[in-house]
Amino acid sequence: MNERFLFLAAALHFTVACAHAQRPDDIIDVRSLVPDIALDVRYATRHNFVGRPIPGYEAPVCLLTRSAATALAGVQHALRDFGLGLKVYDCFRPQSAVDDFVAWGRDLDDQAMKAEFYPSVDKQNLFRDGYIAAKSSHSRGSAVDLTIVGLPIEPAPAFDPEAKLRSCENQRADRFADTSIDMGTGYDCFSALSHTMNSSVDAQRRANRLLLKHLMQTNGFVNLAEEWWHFTLAAEPYPDSYFDFPIE
Repeated sequence: MNERFLFLAAALHFTVACAHAQRPDDIIDVRSLVPDIALDVRYATRHNFVGRPIPGYEAPVCLLTRSAATALAGVQHALRDFGLGLKVYDCFRPQSAVDDFVAWGRDLDDQAMKAEFYPSVDKQNLFRDGYIAAKSSHSRGSAVDLTIVGLPIEPAPAFDPEAKLRSCENQRADRFADTSIDMGTGYDCFSALSHTMNSSVDAQRRANRLLLKHLMQTNGFVNLAEEWWHFTLAAEPYPDSYFDFPIE
């Protein structure tokens, strides 16, 4: 009896794992609904806190559930009236990419990108402080990292891996030129300054963050208080699923 139970449990686990490895039909390319949204998918490049392209990011594409993409289209529509638009850094994130982040976080010798992305944080504390975790809402397909840009969109400068890194906590003129409106820190900045309502950020930068937060909330998203750029659809269709298919 015990052997039969273990066999059935293993079979069920295998079935669930396989199901999660398949891309559901309602996880779509956001540009099919919002063709003018700007993309800067950092994890498909070397310009991220790891310093190399991340497994699973086979193309710089934003995949989201149809409901999340539709809600994002509402934000983009509202911004157009002000001569503004959205720029996306990350959308669906395969579980294999999350696993890669975890492995990187445990390798304390690899701190190649510290000067830009976590200048004031000891890498050994990234798990304790919540910057790295074994599960991510991005893997459920309804979370997005993004910012606001002016229209027409200025092309972002190419990342030069040979150039000296500049802290994401610096003032706008002294950090990587992102071309977005100034949110007070760079993207993926592991810092208390990235907390959406951090009072150390001046009024104009907080107002920029609140504009993004207001429009996203109006269209059904919830902000992660520790990251001004991170939002998850409140009524996400896969709240208990973590998918692992490549972005292509």
